[in-house]
Amino acid sequence: MTPDVLALGLIWYFVLLLSLTVHEAAHGWVALRLGDETAYLAGQVALDPLPHIRREPFGMVLVPILFFGLSVARGGAPWMIGWASTPYDSNWAFAHPRRAGWMALAGPASNLFLALLAAAIIRVGVSQGVFVPGLLTFESVAMATVPGVWETFATLLSLVFSLNLLLFVFNLLPVPPLDGSGMLNLFVREDQAQRIMEWMAQPGWAFGGLLVAWLLIRRIFYPIFIQACQMLYVGV
Repeated sequence: MTPDVLALGLIWYFVLLLSLTVHEAAHGWVALRLGDETAYLAGQVALDPLPHIRREPFGMVLVPILFFGLSVARGGAPWMIGWASTPYDSNWAFAHPRRAGWMALAGPASNLFLALLAAAIIRVGVSQGVFVPGLLTFESVAMATVPGVWETFATLLSLVFSLNLLLFVFNLLPVPPLDGSGMLNLFVREDQAQRIMEWMAQPGWAFGGLLVAWLLIRRIFYPIFIQACQMLYVGV
């Protein structure tokens, strides 16, 4: 790997850790506010990534580094993938399905917030002549007009925008074990929500849901990403 690729890997990993940590902390914070202290007692209602890494070292350390190395070795665009999780009381969730639905919504909402924050900073940079529209790839939504630290900042903001948009869209898919399946509780009666929760808790549905989500996201995300970029640069 060249120094430039290694530097890009460090930026990728920082953004991935930030995005996953904020996502899981949001789950835990909303659960705490609504009566479930499980995540709080585990130290995961925090922006410190270490408690989240200790819970999911495979998804937050090993897999991201492995995927990045493989993507570079194959000559493709550098890429990272990973995951994290937040503990919660399943009895609390079953007794309060609507509260559980709000807890599920908190994660994708936090990713949308990060994507919008990155977009706002990019627009300010464009207005100041620091950034210009990029190549509309994951790490080059914005490009710097001057070399040096601004190039790193442009890559960082591009990845925060792109990755969090992806996490937002992916987790909204209404299949287990993604957050979108839990958000269904907000749109049905509580007794119906409890039946849905019982059904989705059956063994095998999580694997099937992830397979369906992987197939769907490959088809639907790129048009959403391009549309989001066009909205980002309206008037530019």
